[in-house]
Amino acid sequence: MKLNIIPLRYLVRCSAIMGFVTLFVGCGSFLTKDEPGFLARVGENYLYRDDVAKLLAKGISKEDSASFVTNYINNWASKQLLLDKAKINLPEEKLAEYDELVADYRIDLYTRAYKEALVQQGGDTVISSSQLNGFYEREKENFKLKEKIVKLRFVELPKQFLNQDAVISKLKRFKKNDIAYLDSIGVQFKKLNFNDSIWVSATRIIQEIPPLTFENANKHLKKSQFFELEDANGVYLAKVTDVLDVNDVAPLSFIEPTIKQVLLSRRKLDYLRKLETEIIDEAIKEKEFEVYEQGE
Repeated sequence: MKLNIIPLRYLVRCSAIMGFVTLFVGCGSFLTKDEPGFLARVGENYLYRDDVAKLLAKGISKEDSASFVTNYINNWASKQLLLDKAKINLPEEKLAEYDELVADYRIDLYTRAYKEALVQQGGDTVISSSQLNGFYEREKENFKLKEKIVKLRFVELPKQFLNQDAVISKLKRFKKNDIAYLDSIGVQFKKLNFNDSIWVSATRIIQEIPPLTFENANKHLKKSQFFELEDANGVYLAKVTDVLDVNDVAPLSFIEPTIKQVLLSRRKLDYLRKLETEIIDEAIKEKEFEVYEQGE
């Protein structure tokens, strides 16, 4: 099958028109109500001024506005021209197939948006502690860790920091007075984390402590381990309080966001199934939906 190529003269003509539009826009008359309501035409299809005006950012300069409009018109024109050629040159069965796909996509787009709106309006998004705990206890064997997770406290000190020994002692002991002291000089630290009740992935820790690597992580990330590492940027002091390894069951606190998402997704599916059933039942009741017997 031979395709009709868009003649060069059309593109030249388009370029000339675009130059005129650029001048037209650059002169500040783009939003003038007295001008025609359209900016360009390809066959029987028109590009309207309002369609482009709403795409322009507020405060955009005349030069940038002119460039944007010119590019937009060129893109619009090329699509229209190619579409016209496609309708002429593609086989009828292909056109019918694509039209059906477009119709299906349009239906899916509308119905999906409507269902999302209904879910947001009527769906329950609160997950109780009992629901979280119940799901976790039933499914905990499916929540095996794929990487080491750790609880630790750490600080990053400047290399010239003078009271490093005092910080090490208090970070290790971490009594009430020690915490108060560390808090009081915290502005001198380059980084700090005193919340050692939160599980953190080894990957995240390695990102925060550059001298720590995947190769040496097993050496340093051990329960009750204290380590001191150093690089060109500073000194890193850390006290590990707890560790869970690969294939251990993940604690609820670590996977709580995942469980919430799973429960919300299941609740959403149940809500949509119920909604679809109610819509069909109502349509049958109102005689808006009928299924006819099929012949043998």
